[in-house]
Amino acid sequence: MYKHSKSQSEMIEEIKVKRELMINSANSLGFTSEETIKYSQELDELINQYQKVVGQDNRKNEEIRFAFKEMIMIWPKVLV
Repeated sequence: MYKHSKSQSEMIEEIKVKRELMINSANSLGFTSEETIKYSQELDELINQYQKVVGQDNRKNEEIRFAFKEMIMIWPKVLV
């Protein structure tokens, strides 16, 4: 559903819009209406995609931090 080119802020905005549609549908048609359930499922998918993207970014940051820590530990030995 998402391409990686979308920014996290764009994804959050889509989640907010879908959430509002779901709430409005639930208030007017009921929590178990087909439309409300459809919005709920679409919202779940958007949130899952967002969490995957955020998780990937966090993993990349952790890998960079680990590599940097390793480099810091090695450099003093090289300079001696």
